[in-house]
Order: sequence, then structure tokens, then C-alpha cells
Amino acid sequence: MGPRRKPSELQPVGGSGEGQLVLRPSESKDYINELSHEVLCHIFRYLPMKDIMCMECLSRKLREAVTLYLRVVKVVDLCAGRWWEYMPSGFTDNSFLLLLKKMPDLEQLYGLHPRYLERRRVRGYEAFSIPGVLEALQACPSLLGVETSHLELVEAIWNYMPQVHILGKFRNRNGAFPIPAENKLTIPITAKIQTLHLVGVNVPEIPCVSMLRHLYLKWVRLTKPQPFKDFLCVSLRTFVMRNCAGPTNSLKYVPLVTGLASARNLEQLELVRVPFLGGLIQHVVEDSWRSGGFRNLHTIVFGACKNALEVDLGYLIITAARRLHELRIQPSLTKDGVFSALKMAELEFPQFETLHLGYVDEFLLQCKMSHSELVKYGLADVIENPGIITDIGIKVVNEVFSNIKYLLIYNCPHLHNPHHWITDQSRWSRLVDLTLVRCHAIKLESFSQFIESLPSLEFICLDQMFREPPKVYSVYFLFSGKGKTPLRRNNNVAVSVVAPAHQTKAQVLESSCEKSCQVTSEQIKADMKAATENSKRTSSNGIAPEAGATNARPPADRGTFRGTGSAGVAARSGVQPVTGSVSRVGPGVATSRQGGGCGRVLAGTTHRGTTTTDRATGTGRTIDGTEAPSGVHAGDSCSRDAGVRQCTSAAGVYSLNPTDASVNHASRRPTLLTGQGQRQQVPAGSAAAGSGSQQGQARDKDFVPRRPLTRSCTRMSSASLVPETVSVRRKRMADKSTSTSDPVTEDDHVQILSLKSKNLVGITLTNCGITDLVLKDCPKMMFIHATRCRVLKQLRVESAPIVNRFDYAQCKKLDMEQVLDQILRMPPERNRIIYMRPMHQIDSVALERQLFQGPYPYHIAIVHEFSNPANIRNKVRIRSWMDTIANISQELIKYEFFPEATRTEEDVKNYPKYPWGRDIYTLEGVVDGAPYSMITDFPWLKALKAADPNSYARYDFEDDESTTIYAPRRKGQLSADICMETIGEEISERRQSKRGVFERVVVLFLHHCDTPGEPVDDDYI
Repeated sequence: MGPRRKPSELQPVGGSGEGQLVLRPSESKDYINELSHEVLCHIFRYLPMKDIMCMECLSRKLREAVTLYLRVVKVVDLCAGRWWEYMPSGFTDNSFLLLLKKMPDLEQLYGLHPRYLERRRVRGYEAFSIPGVLEALQACPSLLGVETSHLELVEAIWNYMPQVHILGKFRNRNGAFPIPAENKLTIPITAKIQTLHLVGVNVPEIPCVSMLRHLYLKWVRLTKPQPFKDFLCVSLRTFVMRNCAGPTNSLKYVPLVTGLASARNLEQLELVRVPFLGGLIQHVVEDSWRSGGFRNLHTIVFGACKNALEVDLGYLIITAARRLHELRIQPSLTKDGVFSALKMAELEFPQFETLHLGYVDEFLLQCKMSHSELVKYGLADVIENPGIITDIGIKVVNEVFSNIKYLLIYNCPHLHNPHHWITDQSRWSRLVDLTLVRCHAIKLESFSQFIESLPSLEFICLDQMFREPPKVYSVYFLFSGKGKTPLRRNNNVAVSVVAPAHQTKAQVLESSCEKSCQVTSEQIKADMKAATENSKRTSSNGIAPEAGATNARPPADRGTFRGTGSAGVAARSGVQPVTGSVSRVGPGVATSRQGGGCGRVLAGTTHRGTTTTDRATGTGRTIDGTEAPSGVHAGDSCSRDAGVRQCTSAAGVYSLNPTDASVNHASRRPTLLTGQGQRQQVPAGSAAAGSGSQQGQARDKDFVPRRPLTRSCTRMSSASLVPETVSVRRKRMADKSTSTSDPVTEDDHVQILSLKSKNLVGITLTNCGITDLVLKDCPKMMFIHATRCRVLKQLRVESAPIVNRFDYAQCKKLDMEQVLDQILRMPPERNRIIYMRPMHQIDSVALERQLFQGPYPYHIAIVHEFSNPANIRNKVRIRSWMDTIANISQELIKYEFFPEATRTEEDVKNYPKYPWGRDIYTLEGVVDGAPYSMITDFPWLKALKAADPNSYARYDFEDDESTTIYAPRRKGQLSADICMETIGEEISERRQSKRGVFERVVVLFLHHCDTPGEPVDDDYI
């Protein structure tokens, strides 16, 4: 509590004896100087060193007291307990020496964290340097220990003052990756240090340091060929080695593992990207467990250890079973067999609580460098595949670890039915926290059943779960009115517009396409054989290859008929994929091969007039590579019936059937895709078709194959069949069954997550594909957080009476009106705050009408925040005072018989116009340079905000009226009782006017930084 102002005294003034009283402030008196030196020294023990040194300049007595205090002080902290900060700036070598000379009995110096130190002294230049600091430390004969975070300074202390201990945790503050070359540290054997945390440092070796208890190595480059040759730290309790650049030879890690086994008190072992020899830990454990090696481990972490075997992990777990309570397992060891073997061992794990399956270090998840770059900077060459554990293995997990409380599973694609994890022997009765990340195969309905069966579950976190099902590419035949002309509509994502390309660009495209496509040897042989046979037939008979083209056609690709090529192959080859309506031209077909993953276009003869009969419709029409008289693209009559496409021509019948084996690649022609903008416009008559056929035959006679034909280009083309395109994004469309309906936007697949749990407190959803969240029966549920859930639309609350925090950030398709209505219709048993970051413009007038006019028995506040990037100061502060506003109303209703407001359907009808029976007002301001606006009917807030600070006012907090909407601590309004004293007049006026109040309040906080539609990165979500 801050100091109160001393009241003024009334004193008589004047010598005439009237005794007239006038107001005169009491004379200032220096109480500090009246205190003894001993009392002052006792006070100095509670002050920061910076303030003590400032007092030296105030008076002679204070200077004497400071001198006495420094003469006897034994422990000094230059950072005043804030170890993460830097020591006061402004020191030079001389001033620091002068300060420490005043402390002859100094034993422990904490907070020696200089922002910058010169490496050496410069003559004629006053600076703060490493030699100067060493000289000052040597001036303290009783010095036992120093706390610092400076690499070069700690090495100098080890070299020149080896008797001095390094206090606390040494952690360098200039760590980075790639590891800076200037960050170097040589650790001597005589180093007196207990905790060493190195980040981004070049270290020659890790020697035998007898005092060392905690060793953290992150991004450390070990420069000697045998860095663990002398490693032996018998007092070690924690060893963490993450993403270090050490030797690549696995045998050089043998001394490391044997040295760790010698540390009988080792409690935490974390190895991430350490390429130790596979099976090594098993043999070391066999040799050392009787003497206590690894027996006291409580945390075991294996991540991206290239050669680690199941037996290495299993032996460690079995040895440490008595004390083990946390286990993180890398994906390659996340297998059924590991837990089956542990089950067969029939061990008990009485203290086990936390299991992380498929563990991947956060640096590897967040790092934007490629695998080759990481290897270039010295990290081990490791590529992790997803864990292969199945539902059977997870079922065994709880049989082995029956007391498990926290379960995190990352990227295990073979998990399907969580409700099968529960058996009579595996009840998961103590599971409190469940986190699932990228387990895409888990079924939503099974997951809901699993949650309902967990008796102690409190928290659920789902990240990249329940992906949206792929929208199936489908072709429909619609008939428009007269003539029953078949009209095909495609379910496309984008439409490509083909730009004309000259000969040079076409050759480049052809070359790149040839190199990029993956072609099997059988395909190459078939292509060569077909080309050779065709060449012989042409030279001997003089017959154009088109004559036999109608009898042997390329077979349809296996799998689903698709209109777009493989995006992955296109990206690798540098060729832009065709994403338009890829339709057949003549008898040719545009397909995508699923099996090979290489998108290609098969095109046949396009300039010959043929007649095709659609098997599904029985409708015949002419195909000549041009547009039919009805305006429909020729060559578009292809039906899909049970996965088989068939078409019939005048010269014969060919079947596009996956079972066909006959292939005649010589029949392929260079063809532009229908609808791509470069198709040659030829009249629909037979004469034009015949002339086109003759030209094609003439060109074909001159062709001599010089290379095997690939699937990326046709035999005659000088350019690739994947043209240079400009993609125009379109909404996904789906056709209705009527004959003349226009395409409409395809609905998202409905995926409903239903929650029913007696103890569930909160759920966090990130990048999940659910559309609806249903709270069936969650009596203890308190919060819902949803972030970047693209298709999340609705919330349904059946029974969740005390849920009070709702966060919806960057959920693009969220139905705000429905969600707000569901929340506000809940019984008013709690104050509620709703935080939203919409990605589209909000109609604020309609929003105000919905909330203030609706039948919602709450006082409501709508806050519009325009900071970018998002500032959470207002949001956090509102939660600290919205309850105070509600508590005042509750006190008045309960104890002062204040009228309680109602909001029924009848009340809604009585107030059809603004302000809808509420006292609505607006507060506006600027917080940290960003404007905000608050529209509300909160009672008491305006009066409290305008009131003067009282005697309880606190000034040791950052929040004030300039940094937040309302700062109750600055006003001294710390409780409902104090506030009621402040706003007595306001309460009386409202009572006289018979205006009631609601017991509960709701705040809707809208952050508009994502409104343009592009999500803003935010660390807080």
C-alpha cells in the first residue's frame, strides 16, 4: 500500500490574541537524519544497490551510513534480484574498482551482468573492460563467488581467480544458431561451477568437472575430435544435449555414455540429435545398473537420435522404473513393440505421470532451414518419419503406465479409434491432460466416445486434427431444355488461361518437363517399341499411323479421373501445373496418374471427324476438334460409370478401361487443351476435318523417333503439353440436379465434435477441421480456445453452465451471430468474456442491435480494438475489473434490495428501438498508439472511471488511464465495498429512477487486426 498524505494541521496565527485559525502546512522535518547509523544500515538491506549509492549524495549522515553499510556488507546484488536484467550502466574500470574497494568483507557478488565489456584496456580511454573487472574483484580479499553471464569474463575468472565459484546458473546471453564464431569457451578441469547452460557456443571439449551438477548444451559446437575423452562428472544431476555440432562418428560418444553412467545421482537425461552408437546404452546399463547407474532418472528424452534402438530406450526405462515420471520418445522408437516388451517385464512405475509419443524438438519444428543446411552447420544427418504406433500399442501404454496424467501424441498416422484404447486393464482413470497433434487418421466419433469415457480428464488440446475431407472431383451431365444437348460442368478449383508462347520458350518447357517426370523402365520400353513399330510400318507401307489409331488407344489411368496434374511434380520440375478445365480434345484424354504421382496429358488425333456415342446418355454427336454447332466443346462427351470411361468412334470401338493392356503411343498428337484459349478454330464441316487429317498424315510421315517417348510430352510436339498458364482462383463449385441451375458454392463437410465430460475444464483447438462444437454435458467446463480453425462455424451449448472464456482467433468461417446467440442464451450464472479476431468486416450497427436488443439478461460491453499487431493489454485488464462491476450489482441486489433488471421476450417487444431499454454509452481512447472504442451499458463504470484516487491507490503498477480502458488500482478501487463508497450518489440516483441492474456482465472483445482477410502473426495465440 502506498504512503498516505499527511493531513494539514490548523494552527493559530497572529500576535493580537484573537486566536484566529488559519490553515498552515506543518513544517517539514527531516526524520531520516534523526535515525541512527545502525537503523539506516538495517534499512539499506531492503534497498537496491543503485538506490543506496544515490543516497550517498543526499546528506553527510547518509553518506556516513552508506560507508558503514558497504564496509560490513557480505552479499551484494547489482541487479536487485532481477537476474534476467543487466547491471546498471555507466560503470568504468575506475568507478567499479572504487565501489568494490569500499566492500572489504564482500563474499558473494550477484548480478555481474554487464551489457558490454571491452576485451582489453585502451590507454587514455575510460571504459569498462575485462581486465578492469578482474582487478576490482581481486581487490576483495574475502570474495568467494560471482554470478555472471559473460563468456569471456567467466573464462578470465577461471584462469586468473580459480578459487572463485561461479554462483547461480551460468547462461550466456548471446547464443544463436548458426553458432557465432566469436562465442568461444574453454572449460578447465578446475572450474568451480555447479550449473552451466551454454547456447550457441564453440567448446573444444567437456572435461572432468567434479563440482558440475547441471549441464545444458544447446547449439554447441564441440571442436576437438574426441570432445568426451575425459568426460566424468560424478556429481551430475542433469544432462541435456540438444542439436549440438559434435563428431559424426558414433564410437566417439562411448565415453559420454559411460561417463553419464558414473553419475549415480543423474536425474534428467535429454539427448536430441545425438548420434550415439546403437545398442551402446543397453550394454552400459547392463554393466552399471548394479552399482546404481541410471537408477535415479526421473526424466528421459530421446529426440532424433539417429542410431537409437528400442533396447537402448527399454533398458533405461526398466532401470529407472522406480523414480521415472516423464518420458519423451522420438518417432522412430514410437512403436507397439516397445510397450509390449515393457508389459512383459511386469514392472511398476509408481511415480510416472507424463508421456510424449512421437517427440520432435521444437527447434526442428520451428526452424526454417532445410535439412541440408542443418547438416552443413554441423548437426547430425537425421530425417524423422512419423511414429508407427497403432491403437493396440496405445492400449498397452496405460497397462504399463497406469498412473499416467499427461499424454501428448505427435504425428502418429496409424491411430484410428481412440475408444478402443479403453479396456478393463486400461481405464486411463488418472489422465488429466490430453494433447493430440497431427494424428490425422483418428476418427471424430470415436474420439468423442473416448473423451466421454475418461473420468479425470480436465484439458484437451487438439492441433492439426480432423482434417477436412477432400472435395471429390466429379463430372455431371446436365441437359439444357431443348435438344437434350449434353452439357458438362466441372467441379474445378481454378481456371487456367493459356498464354501464347514462342518457339524458344516451348523448347525450354519441353526440356524441363522431360527431365522432371518420373518414368519407369517398362514405360520407356513400351514407348520405344511403339515408336519403332510405327516407324517401320510407315516406311514400308506408306500408311499414316492415324489409320490404326482408332483400334488401339492408350488405356485410362488407374484410379479416379482427375483434371489436374500432380502439383508436387510440377513444383519440382519448375513447370506451372495446369489447373483449369482439362477436357478431352477429340478422342484424347487429359488425366492424372495417381500411382506414379506424375501428372500427364494423353492426347489423340484431333483433326479427324468422328462420331462418339455416350454410353450413359445414348446421345451421339460429331467430334472434330472444334466446337459443335450447339456451342458445346467437341470432344467433351465422356461419361464416368463405375470407374470405367468408354467412347465409340466411327472407325471402331475403344475402351478406356483400367484393365486394357494394348497401347499404341504412335497415335498421340500434339494437342492444345480444350478451353485453354489456344485451340485452333476450324469449321465444323467434314471438308475441314478431312484437310486437317491429311496435314496430320503428312507431318507424321516425316517423323523419325530419336529418343524414348516420355509421359510428359506427345510424340510430335515441339512444346510440352503443360503450357505456361495464368491461374485464376475460383470458388469450388458443385452442381445441383436440376437441368438449368447455376453452380453454387460447395458446402464444407460437416464434422461435429461433441464433448461430454464430468471434469473437463477447457479445450484448445488449433488448425482443426471441425465445423461444429457441441458441449453436451460439461458441468466444469470454463474455457474454449479456437485458433485458425478454417471451417469452424457453430457452437452449440446444451449444458455447460460455468464456461466463461471464449477465444475465437482467425476462424475464417465462424458464424458470429450464431455463436454469440448461443453464449448469451446460457443461464446467467457467470460473467463471460468473448474474444474474437474476425477475418472480415463486421457490421457494428447490426452487431449492437443483436446484442443490446436481444433477450440476454446481462450487461453487455462491445470493445473494438484496432492495434496491429494485436495488443492484449486491454483484454487482460478487462478481465481484472469486469467482475468488480458485476460484484457491485450483486451486492446491491442481495443486501440493499436494489431492483433487478429482467430481459424476457416481452421486454424485447417493449423496446423495439435504440437504446432498447438500456443505458448505452461509448468510451473511446488510445492505448499504446492504437485506438479503441467501447460501446456498453455497464452501470457504475463511468462514475468509477471519473472518480479521484482514494487512500488505497497503488502506483507500483504499469496500468493507468493512458494504457488501458480503466485502471482500478490507480484509483484505489480494489473491491466492491470500496467502489460502493465512491459511487454512492450514482447508486442513489439509479435507485430513485427505479432502473434495475443485471447480476452478470458479458464483454465481447473484437480485435480487428485480421479484418483484411490476411492473418497477422501473433505470439499470444
